[in-house]
Amino acid sequence: MHRLAKVYLTGAGPGDIELLTLKALRVIREADVIIYDRLVNRDILKEAKEACECIYVGKANRHHIMPQEEINRLLYEKALIFKNIVRLKGGDSVVFGRGGEEALFLASKGIDFEFIPGITSAISVPEMANIPITHRGKSASFRVVTAYEAPEKGYAQIDWKIFKEDETIIFLMGLHQLRTICTQLINIGKPKTYPIAVISRGSRKDEKVLIGTLENIYEKAKSLPTPVLIVVGRVIEIREEIMEKVSCHIFRHL
Repeated sequence: MHRLAKVYLTGAGPGDIELLTLKALRVIREADVIIYDRLVNRDILKEAKEACECIYVGKANRHHIMPQEEINRLLYEKALIFKNIVRLKGGDSVVFGRGGEEALFLASKGIDFEFIPGITSAISVPEMANIPITHRGKSASFRVVTAYEAPEKGYAQIDWKIFKEDETIIFLMGLHQLRTICTQLINIGKPKTYPIAVISRGSRKDEKVLIGTLENIYEKAKSLPTPVLIVVGRVIEIREEIMEKVSCHIFRHL
């Protein structure tokens, strides 16, 4: 093993390259190998040096280029040869990114590693769509949930009863579960008119934001391109107020 080898478990942010942290940018520029996921903005890879080896190990819905166990092994094998290895993930590497699993594997093999936090999409994508995830009088807390359930693989199922309060709920990886999300929230007592937003390709140039209710959002949003983030909560009403004030301001200055 290269005595100075180190693996950087790095968050790439939500997609907008300008939301990459300075520390992440530094290790990307110094990397000998970058092992990156599907949600990483490919323009970030242009910052790597010419000799850097870039390896794609992306995962789409039910389709994995490389199983997690093989990704772990790949990180280890590259650390035996190279000095600087960057494991690059969209958002933050430990917010449903399996960065913790990779850290445990590397530690078990005696490989030095470091977490480099990224701006998680759970907060940044709603914010950039003018939806603050907390707001006085609307929501004093928020909860981030993976909408992907696979009990046959041992993944925990969602306990829907915990969503009864008026806190903001952020669902990641939820487009294919959108109908279920709406149905379950109505079943626990939320009004059919309760606000929900679906944000496709958040923070990118082709971002699309759809606003609706638990009753009608599925038909509006079911065909959106992924990645998709879902926001449920009364904070969405703040976006509507913001957009209305912006429109009035523009109209007055025409």
